Amino acid sequence: MKAPSRNVLGGELADCSQAPRTGFFRDGCCNTNDQDRGSHTVCAVVTAEFLDFSRMRGNDLSTPRPEFQFSGLKPGDRWCLCAARWREAFDAGRAPLVVLTATHERALEVCELEDLKRHAIDMN
Repeated sequence: MKAPSRNVLGGELADCSQAPRTGFFRDGCCNTNDQDRGSHTVCAVVTAEFLDFSRMRGNDLSTPRPEFQFSGLKPGDRWCLCAARWREAFDAGRAPLVVLTATHERALEVCELEDLKRHAIDMN
């Protein structure tokens, strides 16, 4: 039996979103493996500012793509972002909020925990 995936805080990885269904495996979690070249590991709450930023960088996440069963994201949706895209947005001052309990520990290969914590919605 496979051990559960861990989040950046060391706990069991929580769901990120079932509606829209997110994740590299479209299982609602930011699970990953070696086939996930983009490392879709950061559970983000997207903003209009971030969606504009991502579109300007060539990844339009707001336009529906029915051929991929993708309805497009809107501000407030949770989505498993590529860790490098989140870091790029952070460096540009446009990073979306993060759900730490649903962000996979492998995001720490690209992102600093303190940076993620500064954008966390689930810190007490």
